[in-house]
Amino acid sequence: MIRRSSLLLLILVALVLVPAAGSSAYVAPEGSASPPLTGHTIVLDPGHQLGNHNFPRRTGRLVPSGGFRKPCNTTGTSTRGGFPEATFTWRVTTRLRTRLARLGATVVLTRHSNRQDRWGPCVDTRGRMGNRVADLRLSIHGDGSHVRGARGFHVIAPTDRRRWTHDIHDSSTRLARQARTSLRAAGVPVANYTVGGRGLVFRSDLGTLNLSDIPAVMVELGNMRSSRDARRMTSRRGQTTYARALADAVLTYLE
Repeated sequence: MIRRSSLLLLILVALVLVPAAGSSAYVAPEGSASPPLTGHTIVLDPGHQLGNHNFPRRTGRLVPSGGFRKPCNTTGTSTRGGFPEATFTWRVTTRLRTRLARLGATVVLTRHSNRQDRWGPCVDTRGRMGNRVADLRLSIHGDGSHVRGARGFHVIAPTDRRRWTHDIHDSSTRLARQARTSLRAAGVPVANYTVGGRGLVFRSDLGTLNLSDIPAVMVELGNMRSSRDARRMTSRRGQTTYARALADAVLTYLE
């Protein structure tokens, strides 16, 4: 017969050794000394800032963007119900930051708040941040297409521009393809309104990509003007789905 004190001891030991149900904490494989992204630094760029519309002179100022000049920043888009892109990108980014940190990564954010009394930073600052220390850059956005029936995600990689992006073109393309694969695997539909309909687009006009010296991609995680996409993009569950997929993309790419 087990004495009451011994039974209580066994229960306490079990509670310590068995993780709580649904725990998302990283568990290192047997024999592994540290999480898999230890030593890696990731730049996360949550698009826009909630207060950009309150500072039109500052956000409208032209800044270097890779051989040309563009406005410092823009207000971003929103759902038809008024949910701002800046808030969407901030929530996905903070969830993604938590996941990457659990995997051992050092995470650098290009902005540290989502507030009406803040603006920027400008796209040239976003594009250069972390260039000397980081392994890759993810710029997180939501699209605002008014094309009838437009929905789904697409990933943007830089074109091959010898002075600007030639050195990161191939690696950025690999990162973009991995992001596309991970988002597809998470059940996020591919954009039906981009050229080719394959969810991968190359652009030469984005300062955030042009000024990067590390592999860089921009993800348009859905079309916020689509009611179907908006339901996913405004929900905690949907935002977590995006974050989980992007964390998987980073992990797979770096491994």
